[in-house]
Amino acid sequence: MLDMGRLRALHAVHAHGSVGAAAAALGYTPSAVSQQIAKLERETRTVLLERQGRGVALTDAAQLLVATAQRLMSIVEDTEVALEAQRGRPVGQLTVAAFPTAACGLLPQVLAELAAAYPSLVLRLIEVDAHLSVDLVARGGVDLAVAHDWDIAPLPAPEGLERAVIGDDRCDVLVPAGHRLAGRESVVRADVARERWICQPPGSVCHDWLVRTLRESGTEPDLAYQAGEYRTQVALVEAGLGIALVPRLGRGPIPAGVSVLRLEPSPVRRLYALWRAGAARRPSIRAAVDTLRAHWPVAA
Repeated sequence: MLDMGRLRALHAVHAHGSVGAAAAALGYTPSAVSQQIAKLERETRTVLLERQGRGVALTDAAQLLVATAQRLMSIVEDTEVALEAQRGRPVGQLTVAAFPTAACGLLPQVLAELAAAYPSLVLRLIEVDAHLSVDLVARGGVDLAVAHDWDIAPLPAPEGLERAVIGDDRCDVLVPAGHRLAGRESVVRADVARERWICQPPGSVCHDWLVRTLRESGTEPDLAYQAGEYRTQVALVEAGLGIALVPRLGRGPIPAGVSVLRLEPSPVRRLYALWRAGAARRPSIRAAVDTLRAHWPVAA
């Protein structure tokens, strides 16, 4: 008989892309996940994972088992949802995925409040890029995701998912304190188009937004420094190496050597909470969404 725990471990590797990421999502060690899959291989007498570069790939037999695991997990989830709804309070496990600045600037307070209010609720957090979180929810890798979109890249809404708006996160231009624009309260895009920029690496929505916006102004952007962490960008601005467009959420305290300017029109990224429609009756989902909205920072 197939063991549900081992099937869940295999499904987590499929959903999260690696043994390490699966372990983080399940709250296990990577060796524990590897042991579960090794036992499943012995039970099924087939190879389930193959080395592929630095990672692993699922064999055809593993994909078959993943599909079976998905069906079984859906049945289990339906039962858990019904039981939690019957109890009328958040219980069980709630795994949340959030992009880095939300994980830093929003989730600590939200998770702390949920943990204090609902001792029977087991909370887990996974930090993941926003564009990956929607698929994680859809595939059952997590219960709830905090994601965002921009005007140039609307958030996809696959069938079977529901979502709610959390709030709008505005972006500001950060310049060194001695910069020619440092004394101003606001700037327009033409004011900053020919500056040396500090930005996120290519492939990120923030990078694509900046490049497209500056090119629409008739300027080829000078992207001198690329850093994925916004706090690193702030440090580079403070060192006088360029200017940056940084969202307010999760960017941390602004040092004295950096001036914050409002960009007109103001770039905005909208945050959403997403969950599977079948889990909508879970009190824990409703409590998490309500708490996310209650903790959303009010930004002018």
